[in-house]
Amino acid sequence: MPTKPCPFCHLGPERIAGSNAAGLIVRDAYPVTPGHTLIIPRRHVGSFFDLTPEERTGLLALLDEARAGLARSHQPQGYNIGINDGPAAGQTVPHLHIHLIPRYAGDAEDPRGGVRWVMPGKARYW
Repeated sequence: MPTKPCPFCHLGPERIAGSNAAGLIVRDAYPVTPGHTLIIPRRHVGSFFDLTPEERTGLLALLDEARAGLARSHQPQGYNIGINDGPAAGQTVPHLHIHLIPRYAGDAEDPRGGVRWVMPGKARYW
């Protein structure tokens, strides 16, 4: 049975907004807010927990770089940072990617709880 090629292993250069030895910065193809960005390791690895210490350091440096770029280009008021690690957590592309989602005043009626809303019945604790 043929498998689909990994969409993150074969990115066109026009998608790449920055890079280092560990990974790439790319704009999300299906953004949830303007500027939604992904940090992707160069090595095809599925889980954050399978990264080497050097890869983690490099990807976090790219996260900082991407945030600085978004601060200049989009001026968001906040950010959500997330990883869907494993199918039970909602991971649909089996190549690790870190979401950097800019947040803007008024983009949600009540943004309290942030990433807790992945489990809507348990998000509201206040």
